[in-house]
Formats: sequence, C-alpha cells, structure tokens
Amino acid sequence: MSDQNQSIKDVTPLFFNRELSWIDFNERVLCEGLRQDLPPLERFRFLSIVSSNFDEFFMVRVAALKRSENENDPSGLKKNELHESINQKVRSISSRAYIALMNEVFPSLAQGGFCLKRPNEWTGSQRNFLESYFAREIFPLITPLRVSENENLPLIENHSLHAGFLLEPETATPEQRLSELHSAELHSAESHSADLQSGEIISIIRIPQTPDRIVLLPDDTDMHEEEINQSYYALLEDMVETWGEYFFPGYKITGTLIFKLNRDADFSVDEQRDEDFIEAMAEVLEVRERAMPVRMVYSPGNKKIRDCLASGLGLAENDLFELPGPLNPEKIYELIKGFDHLREKPWKIYPHPAFPEDEPLWEKISQNDILLHLPYQSFDPVLRFFQEAASDPSVAAIKTALYRTSGDSPIIRALEQASLAGKHVTAVVELKARFDEGRNISWAHRLEKAGVIVVYGLARLKIHAKITLVMRKEYGRIKRYVHLSTGNYNDKTAKLYEDISLFTARDDIAFDAGLLFNMITGYSAVQPMGRLVIAPTALKRKLLELLKRETNRSSPESPGNIMAKMNSLADPDIINAFYRASQAGVNIFLSVRGVCMLVPGIPGLSENIRVVSVIDHYLEHSRIYYFANAGADELYLASADLMPRNLERRVELMFPVLQETLRKSIIEGLSAYTRDNSQAWLLGPDGSWKKIAPDKGEDVFRVQTFFHTRAEKAADEERHGASRSGFIVRRSPQSK
Repeated sequence: MSDQNQSIKDVTPLFFNRELSWIDFNERVLCEGLRQDLPPLERFRFLSIVSSNFDEFFMVRVAALKRSENENDPSGLKKNELHESINQKVRSISSRAYIALMNEVFPSLAQGGFCLKRPNEWTGSQRNFLESYFAREIFPLITPLRVSENENLPLIENHSLHAGFLLEPETATPEQRLSELHSAELHSAESHSADLQSGEIISIIRIPQTPDRIVLLPDDTDMHEEEINQSYYALLEDMVETWGEYFFPGYKITGTLIFKLNRDADFSVDEQRDEDFIEAMAEVLEVRERAMPVRMVYSPGNKKIRDCLASGLGLAENDLFELPGPLNPEKIYELIKGFDHLREKPWKIYPHPAFPEDEPLWEKISQNDILLHLPYQSFDPVLRFFQEAASDPSVAAIKTALYRTSGDSPIIRALEQASLAGKHVTAVVELKARFDEGRNISWAHRLEKAGVIVVYGLARLKIHAKITLVMRKEYGRIKRYVHLSTGNYNDKTAKLYEDISLFTARDDIAFDAGLLFNMITGYSAVQPMGRLVIAPTALKRKLLELLKRETNRSSPESPGNIMAKMNSLADPDIINAFYRASQAGVNIFLSVRGVCMLVPGIPGLSENIRVVSVIDHYLEHSRIYYFANAGADELYLASADLMPRNLERRVELMFPVLQETLRKSIIEGLSAYTRDNSQAWLLGPDGSWKKIAPDKGEDVFRVQTFFHTRAEKAADEERHGASRSGFIVRRSPQSK
C-alpha cells in the first residue's frame, strides 16, 4: 500500500458509528419532508416519520447507551463524544422539521381546506363551542395529579402527552390561607419545587387518548367568504390547557407546559419463565411505563414546570428537547381523513398475473416458483394462501412463523378458521417483537382459543424468519407448499413496505422448512439443510463463505461482482469481509436504507465499494444478496439484515432463488438500484450523504417508478394474453 493510502487509513475510521448513521438516515427522510414540490400531506408524512423514529431511537438506542459501561465503540468515538453528537444532530434535524411543519406544511394544509387552529386563532363562537365540548366530553375523563413533596412524581406514562399546570392559591378565608401556607412550606422544602415561589404548586394531567386528538369545529357565522370551504380543527391538548381552571377551583393557573417522556424500552423478558411466559411478557409491558426516563420533549411553556419535572425525573439539561409545535405529529397525521387532493396520487397496486381469482393457488405453485413484489403487486395472493389453506378440505396442516401482523389480521382469522375446521395448525408467535408485544399477546390468545398450537418463540432468540408451510393431500400423498418472505405477514404494511416473497412447492425447500419448524417447536437438534440457511447457526458463516469465495475468484482480468440490498449494515465481521473483497478487486454495490457502518471509497481498502440509500414513496425493506461467482451466479433473499443481532441473536432465514427466469428478474431489479438518479443518496468516505442527480443530458431514472411500471406492464400483458416478464413466471400449460 502506498504512503498516501496508508495515511488515509490512519485518519479514516474503519467503521462509522451506528447511532449517528441511523440519525443520518432520518435526515434523508427529513429532506423528503422539506421538498416543496411534494403535496403538503406527503411532506407531513415524512416529517411525522422522523418524529416517530426519534422517539423509538431514544427509547431503545439512547437508553442502552445510558446504561452501557462501554466507553468506546468501533468508530473510535468515546461515550461522551457520542452523546454530544447525538444531541446536536437530533436537535438540528428536529428543529428543521418543525420549522417546515409550522411555517410551510400547516399553512399549505390550511390553504387546501384542513386548518388546525390554535387558541389564539379561535373565534368567539368557536371558543364557546369548544368550552361546551370540553366540559361535556373531556373534563369528566381527566384525573389531575398533584406533584407532592416527600414522594416520587406521579406516574408519567411513556410517550403519552401530559399537561403540567403551575398553580397559586386565590384569595381565600383565614382557614384556607393557613392550609395554603402549610402547603407552601412543604412545597418550598423539596427538590421537586426548587425554583417555585412560596405557595406555588404543580399538578399534572394526562391528555386522554379518547376522544380523537383533533376536534372538528362547526361552521362559524363570523367566517369570511374565502374561509367557508375550509374545515377547522382544534387540538385536545389546547382545550385542556385553555380550560385547566375547571380542575383547580380555588387556584389560579400561572403557567402551563405540554410535554411527553421517552422511557427506556430496551430490556427483555425473563427467558427462564417458560411456564408463564405470557405473564412475564405482560410484566415487561407494565415495567416499560415506569422505566428510566431518557428524555423529555415539550412545547414552549413554563420553565418552572419543566425544571421541576426534570429534577424529579433525574433528567439533565441535555435530556430536555423543546419543539415549537404540537408533539407527536404522527398521531395528528393519522387522523387526517379525506383531503386526498393534498396527497400524492395513490400508486396503483397491480394483481399478480400468475394468480387468477377464479383458480386455486396450488396448481399454479406446483407448476413453477412464483415471486411476489410488494407493494407494486397486491398482497392478496399471500392472504389467499392462508384462506384457501383454511377452507380447502385437502389441506391437512398449516405451520407458520408470525413476527408482526396487523391488529385485525385476515391471516389470524384464516388460522382460526383452519383450526376450527379440524386442521392441524401451528403458529410460532414471537412475543418479543418490540412495541408489538401487546398486540401479539392478544391474537396469540385468540389462536389458542380456536385450538391452534401456539409456540411462543425461543429463549434468548427472537424468531424473525417469515415462513409458512402448508401440507396438502394430493393423489394419496402429502404435498408441501411453502411461502418465504423478506417482510412480515402484515396486510397493512404490505401496502407501504417494499418486500419480495416466494411461493414454491420444491421438495428440497419444503423438506428444509419442515426441519426448521421442528427445530423451533420441538427438541430437535440443529439439522443440516440443503437449501435454506438459518441464523444464528449458519447464516453468518454462509455469507462469509460467499464473500470469501467471491474474493478468491476475483482477478484483474475477471473481477468479481457483488450486489446486495438491506436495511442495515453493522456487523464488523461482514464489513471486514467486504473490505477484503474490495481489496481483491471485487466490484461491490450496496443499497443500504438505514444504518451503514461500512466506510466506502477509501483507497487501498474500499475504493471498489459503492453505497447508496433510496428514500422514496415506499419504504425499502427487502433483503437481497447476489454473488457473480465467476459466471455461476447465486442469488438469495433473506429476512435478515447484516447486523450482529440478526446474524447472532435471532432466528433468521435466507433462501435461494433457483428458477432462472425469476433470478434474472431480481438481478435486473437489483441492478436498477445502481441507476437511480432521482431518489438515491451516495455515501462518501467522510460519512456525508449526497443526493444523486442526473448528469447533463442524462435521463431521470427512479427505481420505484421502474418497478411500478414493470408491475403494470405484467398485469396488462396478462390481460391481453401477451408474453410475461418481470417478477412473473412463465408457466407450462395446464394438463387436461
């Protein structure tokens, strides 16, 4: 290596920091929210995602950092340096997001008919309506809690909105004054009230979750003509803050504060409690509401309340985040119904041409493997896979692994129906899916009541694999059908997340699927598999072998080629293997949506590695791994990202795409990510992300538009009987 290259290695870390890389991803999402060419509700959606992501980031990653005793990480940053960088970046991004939200998005929404009015904007008649509504619908629901001395603060639930009130006694009788003086002495003695004046006290109110957070205002006779076609809304917290005196007769409100807490959510269930695991999981959810506070987020308001709460919660100044607008904006966004003219025109989701509605799935899957590309193609074939298995008298058994699904899932209903019909149904339910634990417990109980055999995961391992096995009696024997996916069995996110899944009846894959379920549900030892690769036993080793093989077979005359797509890249061993491949001349393209700890573009180390991130209409979620292998290329889809948790502490699944037409189609799609010059960002060796733009004279290419057009073309060709391509199977004629 040259002296110049060596000096670059000396000053450039081998790894970017994971936490800062995640924040950088949210900055890329923010940039979509800052685009003034997007409709206001699309901008609102991206800004809301940033807000929600940061809440989870503090509850999980920052909480873990606060508890960690490890001073350094692979990037070389010390713990205090990392905390400072996190704070600076999050404050900067949050500030920019709220400036756009308040100064651009909300005014644009108002021009389009959705007007969120704050208290200083209410007309007299609107104020009268809201006060009446408050007294009738909200006041009865609320229980104010006093902040008392010599006691802990009252429970402040994780992530819920709360209102704090600073109170002073009004002029009272001598007996009341005596009581108030006694109360004032107590309040001035303790740390909770370190900055309070004599007689000042604080009370806390949790903003109720019902009724809806936004309240539609009636038409106002005082409106100007241009305002008649607008819909006006008020916030629930604004009403609580405005009419707080309802709760405190005899006291005067001298200050208010709207706030929320992020508490530590990074802790696990007691894995030893096999007999009462659901009870143990429920205890985890209860503890989460009382866990260590990590940060407090608040709207502009009374500093005394802020400081008093921070002191009682043990939060330092750098744990306090002021945001100049409504908190939890994602909850407001979710409530905005209609106003489609303020959204981007919905992208049409196309039916998969291999699955006519009037024909059973089984014969189609028997003929050939079939790939489904969500959400460009409909999730309906996956639902039909479960529903037809439930209703088909020839189906004897169903086994499935469920990580996350929707609240009222048609898949859960199909499994219930199948069990009630006498079929042998097994559902592996991962209760440890963070923030979905309560939902998973609920529908696990439903399945058990219907007679489904429910297995609650494995001790110390999350089951993140997405797989379903259907056993069907055909011609006197059992034939097995398998569905494998890169994403969850969730009919809601299937319309928002880009994922790929495979339907197959191959005997070798079906045999491996049976082994996998036996290992998860029984006492089977880890079995060698012919096609499927599972973590934590074999997946990391297999990837390292594939990387090493590509490295060894690369030459100046015939350099190797690797293309991979994932959500996160953070495993040091995998990253070092990419570095070795680059040094051997392998051309490496990585599409990484979120965290990327790999440093590209370092001469002598990673100059052959190109890393992009696509942020667009759909959330990129599929995991694809391609190795040229000197012409005998191999292609895999997986549930796993390249992170230590996925490769070492989860049950994950990687499966090959064996059918030539399908493999070519996915490789074509993977190559399309290399061409995106519209929604892709390029990672530089200094850690900066630069939006890729077309060169002069170059056509604009947007990879998600490419996939959407391809799905449309496939559907049209099927309707017109033309030849099919893309993620479509060329099927042999049905036997008569």
